[in-house]
Amino acid sequence: METTAKLRHLRMSPRKVRLVADAIRGINVEQALARLKFSDKRAAHPLAKLLNSAIANAQHNQDLKRDNLLIKEIRVDQGPVLKRWRARAFGRAAAIQKKTSHISIVLAEIKPSKEKAGKKKEDKTGQEVKIVKSLDEVKEIGQNKTKEEKEELSQQERSHFERSQGPKTTKRRFFSRKSG
Repeated sequence: METTAKLRHLRMSPRKVRLVADAIRGINVEQALARLKFSDKRAAHPLAKLLNSAIANAQHNQDLKRDNLLIKEIRVDQGPVLKRWRARAFGRAAAIQKKTSHISIVLAEIKPSKEKAGKKKEDKTGQEVKIVKSLDEVKEIGQNKTKEEKEELSQQERSHFERSQGPKTTKRRFFSRKSG
């Protein structure tokens, strides 16, 4: 079972945030929180808040245990850039880029819980869904239809073919330039 949390438009450079994100990738959430607590980087505080949010999502939405979670994936992408200008010598201006970051964390279970593993797949109507591995199995399922269903299907195919061909009385016309 996986849980995600996202932080968007963090007013910090992605390059600086990735240094802290790399330190907590792939470890237990308790160890990650401890590393973030004692990190002297400015990006540690927003990452700790995001990690706490992801843990809360896992506990509340999917009833997962806090001590059974690890950071499966943490990704830091660049967000929009705020463009500003700074005055320089001789009346010139220099560009300043104020970069933002988008961070996403995916938490996974260390040991899968036994309750979730035994579930059968069902569709929205509550009927069991059959998983098909090859096209031969699909053809076998199609052969179990009644004769009336097959006739109705063949009529639909014929009407579709006729529509794609166009009316039979229409002739193709070729236009050429008048020469002079």
